Amino acid sequence: MKEISPLQKKRLEYKPSLPKILEENISNLEIEKKAKTSSIADETELKEKFPNTFGAPIVNFKKSSKKETKPLKVGVVFSGGQAPGGHNVISGLFDALKKLNSKSELFGYLNGPSGVVDCKYLDLTKELVDSFRNLGGFDLIGSGRTKIETDEQLEKSLTCAKDLNLDGIVIIGGDDSNTNAAILAEYFKKNNISTKVIGVPKTIDGDLKSDEVEMSFGFDTACRVYSELIGNIAKDALSAKKYYHFIRLMGRSASHIALECALKTHPNIVLIAEEVLQKKKTLKTVTNKIADIIEKRSENNKNYGTILVPEGLIEFIPEFKVLITELNKLLATNEKTEIELNKLKSGDDKIKYIKQILSKESNASFEHLPKAIQEQLLLDRDPHGNVKVSQIETEKLLIETVKKELKNRGFKGKFNALSHFFGYEGRSGMPTNFDANYCYSLGFVAALLINEGLTGYMSCIGNLKEAPKNWTPKGVPITSLMHLETRHAKKKPVIKKALVEADSKSFKFLKENREKWALEDLYIYPGSIQYFGDKEITDSIPISLKLNNFK
Repeated sequence: MKEISPLQKKRLEYKPSLPKILEENISNLEIEKKAKTSSIADETELKEKFPNTFGAPIVNFKKSSKKETKPLKVGVVFSGGQAPGGHNVISGLFDALKKLNSKSELFGYLNGPSGVVDCKYLDLTKELVDSFRNLGGFDLIGSGRTKIETDEQLEKSLTCAKDLNLDGIVIIGGDDSNTNAAILAEYFKKNNISTKVIGVPKTIDGDLKSDEVEMSFGFDTACRVYSELIGNIAKDALSAKKYYHFIRLMGRSASHIALECALKTHPNIVLIAEEVLQKKKTLKTVTNKIADIIEKRSENNKNYGTILVPEGLIEFIPEFKVLITELNKLLATNEKTEIELNKLKSGDDKIKYIKQILSKESNASFEHLPKAIQEQLLLDRDPHGNVKVSQIETEKLLIETVKKELKNRGFKGKFNALSHFFGYEGRSGMPTNFDANYCYSLGFVAALLINEGLTGYMSCIGNLKEAPKNWTPKGVPITSLMHLETRHAKKKPVIKKALVEADSKSFKFLKENREKWALEDLYIYPGSIQYFGDKEITDSIPISLKLNNFK
């Protein structure tokens, strides 16, 4: 057996808390159907694409008379990037299946959705599952980013499910992975296969949520990992009194992480990409605001501070949103411009080629960027055929524009800036008690949804602001979260990403306090994640979850 740390040993012994209704005999639970659902948008088109699963009702659980449940065979897969708590979804799923019938079996598809297609799997025994309880990462069965969307992939997935005689498949993933779950569920039902498909909401970005899906798992742990580092850096800035730290945080399409970390640490500046877009703030406007705060702090002999930058900021700045949208269209997979661009070897040649075909407006924005950022915009596409915004070093761009602006103003103070990017550090950490409990409960709900014969649903837990015993398990139809979006220059059904809302209580709290945080040194130091001790510390929940209201 491999060596593990004392903390790992203790975490393996942790017993996650469950909603009260799941603590007792789950064999006597049955579903309670609520109102039928529609979709976020594009109802007519989505109804045509998902004729067998669209419009299903949200379901809750209620007690009924005890019933015998047959042994279930279920496959589970990790899809996409890691998020703390994934192993607890599997352990909750395993335990629930065994509670329903001790002869139930759980198989883990290896290395992501490709395992579903190629029928590569592992028998998940109790001994194996027990060795990963409450631990971070996805290394029990691995993960991957393969998309199950072609006819061949769907057919091979169906064949594997039939060969294994599966009652269900649980897909643990983000918005794209759960979209895959909806597509697979529809395909299975269309072809009269009894295998049910259930999704589980995973992403540290926090952008997979709605009124019914309060939060994706992993968000709490990731934000607490980043917030510890931000607090450490703020303390260093306050101690050395000579550096401005520009910190870029994960969050490809939304600023939930940046907002939560700001609420936890009180930085001098936090940029919220959604606000930048809503108020149509140009790069010049953003730069000027940062420069204004730096000047005011310098007047009080404060030539230091912390600045939080969401990963996807550049895509929300109006002039660059136009540029990136145009690049996404020009460089979509198999488009002539992409083929020609890929023939060019040097960055200079690629930049020259793009300048010749961009519109006048986009060219002006492109010209304004440093060469390094221009090259980053022309890197390989992401799986959707879009610019890899996550690889654009926006924090370094801002350092350069602020430096230039301060020089133009004749700034007499000192401006020394350091850049940081916090990304992968937060994705596979040991889950907080909140995420450990939440994920374990999600696994239970997934098992119950399969047992009730439901498909195309997402395993969800409501009332997360309360103690776990008061949480409410439910199933939400995945199609109810969907709309049509342009991918590879074509309209495709996807789950709509949830952005930071201007009228949310968490964002309003930020707006009420940020001017004070900007000029005064009101930093908060969260410290490392605590697993044992005072429940106020060990079992705390995300501040944004605490502040916001859910229907």
